[in-house]
Formats: sequence, structure tokens, C-alpha cells
Amino acid sequence: MIELPDLATGALAVGMLSALALGVGLLHAQRQQACQRAEIAALRRRLDGAVGAFTAEVEHLAARRVPAAARQSAHPHVTVPGPLHPQTAQTPLNLALEHVLTGLRTELAAQRTRIDAAAQAGMRGATREIQAALYRLQDALRELQQTYDDPELAQTLFRLDHENEQSLRRAQVTAVVCGAWVGLAREESHLVDAVTGGQARLAGYHRIRVHNHLEAGTGLVSHAVEPVAIIVAELLDNALRHSAPDTDVVVNLEHVHHGVCVTVDDAGLGMTQDERARAQRLVAGSEPILLTELGDPPRMGFAAIGQLTRQFDLGVDLSSPSPYGGVRAVLRVDSHLLSRIDPDERPPAASAPRSTRPASRDAAPADTRNETSAPAHGYGAEHDDDASGAASGHHARRDAGGLPQRRRRTPVAAASGDTPAPRSAEPRPEQAAAALGALQAGTAAARATAGEGTDGAATAVPDTARAARQRAEAGTDDADQTDHEGGTTR
Repeated sequence: MIELPDLATGALAVGMLSALALGVGLLHAQRQQACQRAEIAALRRRLDGAVGAFTAEVEHLAARRVPAAARQSAHPHVTVPGPLHPQTAQTPLNLALEHVLTGLRTELAAQRTRIDAAAQAGMRGATREIQAALYRLQDALRELQQTYDDPELAQTLFRLDHENEQSLRRAQVTAVVCGAWVGLAREESHLVDAVTGGQARLAGYHRIRVHNHLEAGTGLVSHAVEPVAIIVAELLDNALRHSAPDTDVVVNLEHVHHGVCVTVDDAGLGMTQDERARAQRLVAGSEPILLTELGDPPRMGFAAIGQLTRQFDLGVDLSSPSPYGGVRAVLRVDSHLLSRIDPDERPPAASAPRSTRPASRDAAPADTRNETSAPAHGYGAEHDDDASGAASGHHARRDAGGLPQRRRRTPVAAASGDTPAPRSAEPRPEQAAAALGALQAGTAAARATAGEGTDGAATAVPDTARAARQRAEAGTDDADQTDHEGGTTR
């Protein structure tokens, strides 16, 4: 039998071992708990850091990246900053933020397009009203020219008519940029007449030298006449504005393999590479045009050219510098837009430069008809005046103020500059004023027959203009020639 002391000793030993094992286990548990508390603290610190980094990234997104992305939609050169912490570049957080920026750009583009379309629609309506008012003013000026024979008053009215024509050109360009139709109906016309018609819409037309190397009778189909005139006017306006006032702008009309090219060279400032690239993008018409991209105040010339080149299958190139140091602009008119006009039955305007082709041997070598710097005022109605003037023995010349007048077509040697030498056949001022009034009346009648029904901008000529035309025809010897080219109408 086991004695009690031995049993107590054994029990005590077992208790001590149990207590030791329990103490070791408790110590291990405490150590594990301490490690877990440390891990929890570390995780909490990491979480706080992640939340802080996320908050900083969101704040950086709102303060820097979103405004930059909004500005970039209007100004592509603006750079959008990256994430605040480079280590987040490849994380899901950065991908989510990039999705936010992408959605923002998409929505901004859609809203800009919608707002710009609304603005263009409003401007189309406004310019339509302005064009109608300017056409009414033009008719009133023409009626005054037909009513009064005072030469000084006729010259003042002629100058006002020229200013009104320039306002019409600006309104028409604005309407074209906003998506409106060109607003004019024409018959087929000589291409050189369309070029000189665009030239005559500008204040500085006397600085332009046109060299016509086309075959006589090279014409444009009816729907291409007005677009070509608008494009030429805008290219010439750009050349005149960015070149010195004592320099010339040279225009050459030449045949090429697939049609005809109208080349405009100036001796101005030229363009930088970025400006040339932007201008080429605008005139190509391959991208939608937003009014907000045209500057303040908006510069609409190249934008209008782009609209017309896309609508009428024309081509404009601005990639080559001019040999005169400025800008070279080339308008290409393909063969399917060209027509043939009998120059004997329908000669070009008297003020248009004659062809340098061998077929045109009737032009004297020293005659300035191969080069022009003073076309008839305007195109359309004014263009018809020139054609009528050719039939009645008159063509355009410039007065001391830079605006064209009428003189006999018989070549006379000039003493100097634009002042013609004295000649015995000079008509009296009263006769010249009466003839000019008759020509303007014939133009008004032609405009009434073909100027309606295009886009609502052109208005019918009042019956008083027709009555004035009839009175002018009855009292003027040259009035029976006014409808020589009645198809070109405003």
C-alpha cells in the first residue's frame, strides 16, 4: 500500500507540473495577445495612412486634376497632373480615379457640343435677320443711285454700298460657320469673275494683283460659284490683314491636272508651325467646328472655308510658305466643278483680268487687263454691273478714295498711278451717274428673280426698284445693256 505522505508528495508534484504548464500557456497566450495588439495597431496605422492617402488623392483630383481635364477639353495643350503619390499609379484606386476623369471628359464634350449647337442656332437666326436688313439697305442705296444723278451723291452712295457689301460678307461668313447655306443662287459663271468678285468684297482690294492663266471660257458650275467667291475673299482678307499696306497680294489662276488652282501669295508675317497646323486643320473641314475654339473675338475665316470645302468638295492647302516670305494659300477646284462658257456669247466682266493664254491674242501686251487691282464693287449685283458696263462701253477704275468708278473701255495711257490721262471722249458726270443708276437698277431686277428661296436671308426687291429700273432704262442710252449677265444674282 502506498503511504499517505508519498501520495501527497505525488499529488503535490502533479499540481506543480500542472501549474507550471498553465503558467507557460498563460505566458504564451499573453505574448500572442501582445502580438495581436501590435498587429492591430499596425493595421490601424496602415488603415489610417490609406484613408489619408485616399483622402489626399480625392482632394488632389478635385483641386487639380478635374479642373485641368476640363481646361484640356477646350485647350489641348493643357497637361492633366498625375496621381499625388506615384506609388498609387498602378493601383485600383488610380484606375478608379482615371475612370472618373474619362467620364468627366465625355460629359464635358457632350455638353460643349450641345451648348455650341444651341449658340450656332441662335447666331444663324440673328445673322439671317442681319442679312435681310443689309439686303434691304443695299436695295435702298441702289434705288437712291437710280433716282439721283448728282455725281458727288452717286459716289457717296457707291462708297456706302461698298461698306454695306463688306458687312454682308461678314454676316454671310458667320452664317456659314454656324451651318447655314451660302444663301445665294447663281448661274454658272467665269471662274475669274468669281475670283474678282471675292476680291471686290474687301476694303483693300486695290492691293491685289490677279494674273489669269486660264483658258478663255473656264467657268464654274452654278452651285460652286458662291463658295469659290467666299473662299477667295477670306483667303485674300487673311493675306491683306497680315501683310504691310504697301505690299501687294498676288493671285494666280492656273490649270492643273485635275482642275484649276487659285494661288494666293502675300509678303506678310507668315505663320508658325503650330499656327499653320491649326489653320490647315480648320480649312480641311474634317473635324466639327466649335465657336469656342475660334477665339475672342472669333476669327471665322478659316472655319468658314472648312465648312465650304467639306460641303462642296473643294480643297484648300496652307502647308507651303510663300516665296514672298508670307503665306501661300492654294484653292483647288476639281474638274467636276468646272464648266465651259463661250467667251464670245458671255464674256467675263470688263474689270476681270484677261487670259494670258495664246488664244487671247486680242489683248494688247501692254494693256493692264491681264492684271487687275480694282475690280467692280462687290460680286453678284456688282458683278452684273461690270458685265453690263462691258456691254455699254464702260469698266471699273479707282478714284482718289480707292473705290471704283466707271470710265470708257477704250485703252488710254495713264499719266501716273490710277489717274487716267485726259481724253476727249470722257462722258459728262451727269451721263456717268445716269448710266451707273441704270446698271444698278438692272442688277436689282436680276437679284429679285434669283435671290429668293435660298435660306431666307435674301429678300425680294421692292416694286419701287423695278419701277426705278424702268425709268432709268427709258432715260439712259446704256440702260438696254444692264441685263447682260442677269443670271448672277444676290
